[in-house]
Amino acid sequence: MSVTLSTHGVTPADVIAVARHEAPIQIAPEALEAVAAVRAHVERLAHSDTPVYGISTGFGALANKHIPEEQRTQLQKSLIRSHAAGMGDPVEREVVRALMFLRAKTLASSRTGVRPVVLQTMVGLLNAGITPLVREYGSLGCSGDLAPLSHCALVLMGEGEATDRDGVLRPVPELFAEAGLTPVTLEEKEGLALINGTDGMLGQLLMAIADLDELLSVADLTGSMSVEALLGTDQAFRPALHLPLRPHPGQATSADDMFRVLAGSAIVASHREGDSRVQDAYSLRCSPQVTGGARDTVDHARLVASRELAAAIDNPVVLEDGTVTSNGNFHGAPVAYVLDFLAIVTADLASLAERRTDRMLDVARSAGLPPFLADDAGVDSGLMIAQYTQAGLVSENKRLAVPASVDSIPSSAMQEDHVSMGWHAARKLRKSVDNLRRVLAVELVASARGIELRAPLTPSPATGAVITELRKTAEGPGPDRYLAPDLLAAEAAIASGAILAAAESVVGKLGRTEA
Repeated sequence: MSVTLSTHGVTPADVIAVARHEAPIQIAPEALEAVAAVRAHVERLAHSDTPVYGISTGFGALANKHIPEEQRTQLQKSLIRSHAAGMGDPVEREVVRALMFLRAKTLASSRTGVRPVVLQTMVGLLNAGITPLVREYGSLGCSGDLAPLSHCALVLMGEGEATDRDGVLRPVPELFAEAGLTPVTLEEKEGLALINGTDGMLGQLLMAIADLDELLSVADLTGSMSVEALLGTDQAFRPALHLPLRPHPGQATSADDMFRVLAGSAIVASHREGDSRVQDAYSLRCSPQVTGGARDTVDHARLVASRELAAAIDNPVVLEDGTVTSNGNFHGAPVAYVLDFLAIVTADLASLAERRTDRMLDVARSAGLPPFLADDAGVDSGLMIAQYTQAGLVSENKRLAVPASVDSIPSSAMQEDHVSMGWHAARKLRKSVDNLRRVLAVELVASARGIELRAPLTPSPATGAVITELRKTAEGPGPDRYLAPDLLAAEAAIASGAILAAAESVVGKLGRTEA
């Protein structure tokens, strides 16, 4: 399925399709026509006597320096070469593809003043699977993601470093020749148009939202399994206790998920009579409030992302009347704030899951389960160290929850004296989301083992289906064995969607309140 670039923008699904699944891209003819028409305005300004920032002047703190026409091609080359100053490890292929596609989206908006060939070549690189090598550090999240985008623009010029579709680093001229592409010689305005955007941080935000949409439902699922393993009650998740009493939609959704997942559980039903406990611990009873709060936070981030996705960010920008004017829309603050916000809730979700897991391993709190869910406690350690791994991941997520957007270091000789650090917020959120997936994988392994140790009592049909799916790649209770492969298999089963699909095959779609 192909994705079409038009003057009307793209959807989050389009970004995911291109970044992660290499969907081919087409450019709508009307977009090319609009790009060409706006370029005519830029060329008129380029040949006038009036200096215009980014067209006939220097950049940043050098904006007051006039550049004669014969030096402007060199100006564009120098801009990109000097700004491609990243350091550190290469960032992930999907991140680079997302930021390239988002920059192409903005070029297609006809607000940047580039020639059609610039847009066509950018799309050609994406369709050929050519991925510029972008380094971890270099963006301050203001004036756009300058260094990351400059590394991409450098490849557009036929320079820099890039990998092929198989991820092999190869000479850029060789990659161009193989794809039948010609490097672009940048003209007035085009260098800035390629690098003045929030595309890196926005692309990572969109992918984090997509990941969290799934992981929130996984958290409802593993939380339900922990309730079952710990002989908890499903009554705290009844619909009457949520939306009518506390109208947070995310909470109602998570409670509905858990109530449906636990339906038909003989384990839950077994202790409805004769159980002296009045109520479950917070990590069980309050799961919908925490996971639901995270859902509402993700929805807020989705709103911000949708607004940013609809933007045409460049500086200077070409207005509808052909005026080229400076602005501050490249500042990443709106995106940076929600990236940091998501890191906070991701850390808290991981903390909640770890607390449920620890409760299952503690013989004093596990309602009759063996210590550490071990086969022969003392001889066997069971899942003791799996919880250590969880704790380490949770601790790192707490550190990653420290906001990046509260910091700012002035740059460009104090011309750029306040920056967003949105790129850094995005980078740490990616790590936090990956860590959450691992924490939930450990809870999945522990809760599945706890449920199986409740035999002959049977779990709910939904959790039974999940355990069946998990057992395809991870072994059940028994004497100690090499544990890491089981944890990694659980993580892979979550990442592939297999665990969520197993539950949904029984109860229908999770992650929404059925009206």
